[in-house]
Formats: sequence, structure tokens, C-alpha cells
Amino acid sequence: MLIPHDTRIALDTVVDLVNTAPESEPPSGGQPEAERSDGLADIAALYDFARRHRISGVGELHEKDLRAVRDVRTRFAEIFATDDAQTAASLVNTLVAAAGTTPQLSNHDGYDWHVHYFAPDASIADHLAADCGMALAFIVVAGEQERLRRCEAPDCRHAFVDLSRNRSRRYCSSRTCGNRLHVAAYRARRKEAASRPFTA
Repeated sequence: MLIPHDTRIALDTVVDLVNTAPESEPPSGGQPEAERSDGLADIAALYDFARRHRISGVGELHEKDLRAVRDVRTRFAEIFATDDAQTAASLVNTLVAAAGTTPQLSNHDGYDWHVHYFAPDASIADHLAADCGMALAFIVVAGEQERLRRCEAPDCRHAFVDLSRNRSRRYCSSRTCGNRLHVAAYRARRKEAASRPFTA
């Protein structure tokens, strides 16, 4: 699947944004269900998110910006949660319309020409809703919505976009979640084999 560079950047941003949400983690070792902390707990975390993703035009941020970005994050999570293209399209349309998109070509900060979908002087929430919403629209229009996934590791469930050729990716990271589950399955098989009675 050929994805333009700016769309790929927006997809990385939306995945990271969705994964900042606090989520319930499955209980382990007899412990009760735990809540993963909010990656956008305060204004400082929002500034850090904007810096990491090189979001342009971010001025002074306030509590209303934080609330608005968290609301946009919730809407994006709903898009990852549905497997129905009509529902996804409706969610994307609502987000993008509310952001007041005004597509324009830009070549700032050393980047070659690319499209900004957010209006000039847009809030950070509208910036994210417009640019990331249009990136998700690209996926829906291409008939590739099934690529918007959640990690299959039961103790993770992070969002990711499966850009593998055959849509076979199951984990947000093969190095962490995938490897950890493969090791656990291997150990379980060895334990089961060791518990079987030996027959000559």
C-alpha cells in the first residue's frame, strides 16, 4: 500500500495520540484490574506531545486545549474500535467538519510540499482532527480500514496501523509484545511436554 509521506506522519501521530489514553489493564497475578496512566495528564504532557510530533503553529496551550485534544483522542479511538466502514466514515466526517478544514499546500521547516488540512491559526485539537482525520479518511477510502488495529497482546491493546503487505501484523511491536508472547507460548509448550509421562 503506497502512502504519501505526510499521511504516514499523520497516521503515526494519531496512533501515538490514541495510545496516550488511560486504559484498563487486565489483572495479573491475582491483582485487581489496573488503570494505565493518561499520557496527556497535563499541559506539560500536551506540549511534549506537540514537540515530539513537530506540530507546527502551536502557541500557548491552556486547559481547554487539553480537554479538546482528549475529546479528539476519544473520537479517534472510536474509529479504531469499529470494523464498519460506514461508521468510520461518519466519525471521520464529523471530526473533519468540526475542525473547519481548509486544505492548503505548505513547505515549511525544511519539509517539501505537502497538504495541511487545518485552518490557519487552528487550535491544536482542530489541527489534529483535520490532519489525522484526513489520514484516516485515506485509509477508509482505500478500503483498508482493517489495517487500523489493536495489539492482540492481552496485556497491551495499543493501537497501530498494519502496513504489512499481507495485513498479517498482530502486535503493536514484534520486538516487545510479539516476542514476549512467543516466548510465553514456547515456555508453556515446554512445561506441558515436561509434565507428560515418559513412555519408552
